[in-house]
Amino acid sequence: MEALDGNAIAGLLLEVFGTEMTMAMGTCASCGIAHPLAEHTVYNRAPGTVVRCRGCTSMLMVLVEVRGIHCVDLRGLASLEPAGASL
Repeated sequence: MEALDGNAIAGLLLEVFGTEMTMAMGTCASCGIAHPLAEHTVYNRAPGTVVRCRGCTSMLMVLVEVRGIHCVDLRGLASLEPAGASL
Protein backbone atom coordinates (compact mmCIF):
# COMPACT_ATOMS: atom_id res chain seq x y z
CA MET A 1 0.00 0.00 0.00
CA GLU A 2 1.43 3.36 -1.03
CA ALA A 3 1.89 6.00 1.66
CA LEU A 4 0.69 9.52 0.84
CA ASP A 5 0.85 12.78 2.76
CA GLY A 6 -2.09 14.50 4.41
CA ASN A 7 -2.73 16.68 1.36
CA ALA A 8 -4.21 13.57 -0.29
CA ILE A 9 -7.22 13.75 2.04
CA ALA A 10 -7.75 17.53 2.03
CA GLY A 11 -11.25 17.12 0.57
CA LEU A 12 -12.22 14.43 3.07
CA LEU A 13 -10.98 16.55 5.99
CA LEU A 14 -12.95 19.53 4.67
CA GLU A 15 -16.08 17.37 4.40
CA VAL A 16 -15.68 15.96 7.93
CA PHE A 17 -14.56 19.09 9.81
CA GLY A 18 -16.24 21.77 7.69
CA THR A 19 -13.03 23.78 7.32
CA GLU A 20 -9.60 23.42 5.72
CA MET A 21 -7.60 21.13 8.02
CA THR A 22 -4.36 20.25 6.22
CA MET A 23 -2.51 22.98 8.12
CA ALA A 24 -4.07 22.08 11.49
CA MET A 25 -1.42 20.88 13.96
CA GLY A 26 -1.87 17.27 14.98
CA THR A 27 0.10 16.14 18.04
CA CYS A 28 0.78 12.42 18.42
CA ALA A 29 -0.41 10.97 21.74
CA SER A 30 2.41 8.37 21.62
CA CYS A 31 5.56 10.38 20.89
CA GLY A 32 4.41 13.99 21.25
CA ILE A 33 5.60 15.10 17.82
CA ALA A 34 3.44 17.86 16.30
CA HIS A 35 3.10 18.48 12.58
CA PRO A 36 0.46 19.89 10.27
CA LEU A 37 -1.92 17.11 9.13
CA ALA A 38 -0.56 17.66 5.60
CA GLU A 39 2.79 16.25 6.75
CA HIS A 40 1.55 13.08 8.44
CA THR A 41 1.43 9.77 6.56
CA VAL A 42 -1.86 8.67 5.01
CA TYR A 43 -3.03 5.29 3.77
CA ASN A 44 -6.36 5.48 1.95
CA ARG A 45 -6.69 2.20 0.08
CA ALA A 46 -8.21 0.34 3.03
CA PRO A 47 -11.92 0.28 3.77
CA GLY A 48 -11.22 3.61 5.48
CA THR A 49 -8.47 6.18 5.67
CA VAL A 50 -5.66 5.86 8.22
CA VAL A 51 -3.43 8.78 9.26
CA ARG A 52 -0.17 7.80 10.97
CA CYS A 53 2.45 9.81 12.83
CA ARG A 54 5.41 10.52 10.60
CA GLY A 55 7.71 10.22 13.62
CA CYS A 56 6.72 6.95 15.32
CA THR A 57 4.10 5.57 12.84
CA SER A 58 1.40 5.33 15.54
CA MET A 59 -2.15 5.60 14.27
CA LEU A 60 -3.47 9.16 14.76
CA MET A 61 -6.81 9.14 12.95
CA VAL A 62 -9.10 6.67 11.26
CA LEU A 63 -11.87 7.94 8.99
CA VAL A 64 -14.52 5.57 7.67
CA GLU A 65 -17.81 6.19 5.89
CA VAL A 66 -20.63 3.90 7.03
CA ARG A 67 -24.00 4.16 5.30
CA GLY A 68 -23.26 7.74 4.27
CA ILE A 69 -22.07 8.85 7.73
CA HIS A 70 -18.43 9.74 8.42
CA CYS A 71 -17.08 8.00 11.51
CA VAL A 72 -13.86 9.50 12.89
CA ASP A 73 -11.55 8.03 15.52
CA LEU A 74 -9.07 10.60 16.89
CA ARG A 75 -7.73 8.53 19.81
CA GLY A 76 -4.16 8.75 18.57
CA LEU A 77 -4.11 12.55 18.75
CA ALA A 78 -3.12 14.30 21.96
CA SER A 79 -4.37 17.54 20.38
CA LEU A 80 -5.63 18.96 17.11
CA GLU A 81 -5.19 22.73 16.76
CA PRO A 82 -6.70 24.56 13.77
CA ALA A 83 -4.26 26.56 11.66
CA GLY A 84 -3.70 30.01 13.09
CA ALA A 85 -4.89 29.07 16.58
CA SER A 86 -2.88 30.68 19.34
CA LEU A 87 -1.12 28.20 21.58
